[in-house]
Amino acid sequence: MIVVTDLIGTLTTGSPIRGLVSWVKHNQSETRANLFMASVMPSFFLATLGLMNWQKWSQNLMINALPLIREATKEKIRQMANWTVERKLWPDRREDVLARITQQVADGAQVYIVSSVYEPTVEAFAARLGVQAIGTPIKIVKGRARFADKLVTNERKVEQVLSRVGVDRVDVAYGDTWNDIPLLEHADRPVAVYPDERLKAIALERSWEIIGDRGT
Repeated sequence: MIVVTDLIGTLTTGSPIRGLVSWVKHNQSETRANLFMASVMPSFFLATLGLMNWQKWSQNLMINALPLIREATKEKIRQMANWTVERKLWPDRREDVLARITQQVADGAQVYIVSSVYEPTVEAFAARLGVQAIGTPIKIVKGRARFADKLVTNERKVEQVLSRVGVDRVDVAYGDTWNDIPLLEHADRPVAVYPDERLKAIALERSWEIIGDRGT
C-alpha cells in the first residue's frame, strides 16, 4: 500500500518559517530575526484577513526567509531543520492523524510526506515516523541558501510522488487545503484532514473521508 500525506496543516499545525526564524534568533542574530518578523507582519495581517492569497503568501515567505541563514552550509541547514521540527512542528503535531500513519507504517505501507516545505525539514519530520520525505530541495551558492527547484506544491506534488514511486495512483492520500485536491484526486482513498472550506465542500460533495474540523 502506498500512502502520501501533506505536512503543514495535515500532520502538524506548526510553522516551518517560525522554526527557521527561531533558529536564526538563537544561533545567529536576534536582531536580524526580529527585523524579519516585523517586516512580514503587515502582509501577514492582510493574508489572515483574506485580502491576500494565504498559500501564495506563505510560499513567498519560505523563499524570502532562506537568506536569513548567514554563511549557510549543509550542516547549518540540517541544524535548522532539526530545530524546527523539535521546537515548532512536533509539539503541534496532529496526534489523531499521526496515529493512523503510524499504524499504516506498522502494517507495511510505503508512506511519503510530500510538501513545499524545505526538504531537510520534511526529512527531519519524516525521520520521526520512519517514512520517506519529498520536499523542496535547497542548494547553497556562495554561502547563501536558496531553493534548488520549483516549490513542490499543487500539481507538482502529484508529479513528484508518482514519478518517485513509479505508479499512476496511490492507495491513500491526506491533505488539508484545496491545494491538495490534485493529490487527493490521484488516490483511491482520499482523506481531507481538518480541511479548509473549499476542500471540505469538495470532500462532502464527493463523499471523501474527513478527519477533524477547523471550527472545533
